[in-house]
Amino acid sequence: MAKLYFNYSTMNAGKSTLLLQASYNYIERGMQTYLLTANFDDRAGKGVIGSRIGIEAEADTYTQSDDLFAKIEARLAQGPCACVLVDEAQWMTREQVWQLARAVDDLGVPVMTYGLRVDFRGELFPGSAALLALADEMREVRTICHCGRKATMVIRVDENGNAVADGAQIEVGGNDRYISLCRKHFRDAVGDVTT
Repeated sequence: MAKLYFNYSTMNAGKSTLLLQASYNYIERGMQTYLLTANFDDRAGKGVIGSRIGIEAEADTYTQSDDLFAKIEARLAQGPCACVLVDEAQWMTREQVWQLARAVDDLGVPVMTYGLRVDFRGELFPGSAALLALADEMREVRTICHCGRKATMVIRVDENGNAVADGAQIEVGGNDRYISLCRKHFRDAVGDVTT
């Protein structure tokens, strides 16, 4: 039975590596996959899912206005597809997560999503919040803070390495802009966050 999966973590935990490995495993067994990533994430190139360890694969892109159910349905009309894999899932809208759930339920295709759980302010991304509510299975991809504890938070830093507390929720960047930390060191960097 097809399921909707959410693999979540902080930055630099290897989510894209796991996505690419899962796709490779299907392909190695003679099955096809459909890879999707956000259109504005061009760190590895436009329409490319890349990993820090140097592996990559071409992917279709989506915008926040795309109907993902329609994209998946169109891909399935082209021929067999064993699995849909979505990178940077935190940037989807709530509606798009529901579209993925419909694809699982109505088209019978497994959908594996990979993304951040929280932003640099410690707040859920809309796509992540919807996935936490709707996913059939969730898996935490673990990484560590500089102190050795599990990293569950991420900070955004400026050009001088200072933590940034304000700004747009979505800003594409890598190790030069984001650092994964445990909650204690997140609080040390940005202070106690109150609502």
